[in-house]
Amino acid sequence: MTREIALLVNPTAGKGLGGRLAASVAERLRAHGFEVDVVLGRDADEAFDQIRNRVARGVDALVTVGGDGLVNMAIQVVAGTSTPLGIVPAGTGNDFARALGIPLGDSVAAIDLAAGLRPRAVDAGRAAGHWFGCVLSSGFDSMVNERANRMNWPNGRARYNIAMVGELRTFRPVPFVLELDGETWETEAMLVAVGNGPSYGGGMRVCPNARLDDGLLDVTVLGPISKIDFVRLFPKVYSGRHVDHPSVTVRRAQRVSLAAPNVTAYADGERVAALPLTCDVVPGALQVIAP
Repeated sequence: MTREIALLVNPTAGKGLGGRLAASVAERLRAHGFEVDVVLGRDADEAFDQIRNRVARGVDALVTVGGDGLVNMAIQVVAGTSTPLGIVPAGTGNDFARALGIPLGDSVAAIDLAAGLRPRAVDAGRAAGHWFGCVLSSGFDSMVNERANRMNWPNGRARYNIAMVGELRTFRPVPFVLELDGETWETEAMLVAVGNGPSYGGGMRVCPNARLDDGLLDVTVLGPISKIDFVRLFPKVYSGRHVDHPSVTVRRAQRVSLAAPNVTAYADGERVAALPLTCDVVPGALQVIAP
């Protein structure tokens, strides 16, 4: 029986890396004995409809060639199903692939891993009907995303960095009302991050101890600090050492509700909804092809 893989490609990911890899990924998967159905939608909505139809019809796996935005689209389709998700990282962030231990910068190794079709179950977060693999952000970080999305230049991480500087000039701590497994917590915060996985934004380990298979969400809350202290603290997020700061609190819960004025939540870098909203974790919701 012929095995079939739906190959979802973002040709613009990683400054065109996704497009450059597409043909070689398909060729190597075919060399492993798969029939490969390449999906290249004219826009995100068309691509989503195409992969949803293919998964509903039945494929042996859905494999993405792109970054976290493309992976997030795929998660919306395969979460809660038995269809495994493989990832060939080709974006600027690749946070979900990193959390799974999928090789970064070695497309051949990532393709061969996907072709092995040895899936394992991991958790997925869910908020306002939207699934996420890594982190749901709210507060300063989501406001930076909002600002960056309004900008036309530059591309890549530089746009995020410029947006961060612009947002920091006017940002004030936000009054949050949180509910963690039924316990209410009112606090002012710079940001609240809810992590199924540890990182976002290309390796910023905002929830450094979050695990993809523990049935819990890690909640990182940064309380009010001065802008100077924020600038000093920010580099530590790449190592996860920011959680040692006295203004940072980390909690764990299965269900987290967030409310705050004029704040929009982002998950895996994608806009989800304005607060209030509730997140929960669904254990084993995803089958992923990963070490």
